[in-house]
Amino acid sequence: MAAANVSAAQAEAKEIAKSMGNCTPAKVEVLRYTVGREGSTTFKVGCTEDKDAFVVVLCRARICTLLR
Repeated sequence: MAAANVSAAQAEAKEIAKSMGNCTPAKVEVLRYTVGREGSTTFKVGCTEDKDAFVVVLCRARICTLLR
């Protein structure tokens, strides 16, 4: 069940990176995953524009926000 939540949130994180972060998503990595009532996943989304560019996205219950 947890893997399914991370996969769903990963798609949301890509969308946030594209729409709010001005980043065409490439590789997505999980930086932190917490379980429980207030579970969240923090993703590092690499951008195709520059190999060193990335954005960090925090997702809680498929609601994602751009951190940087």
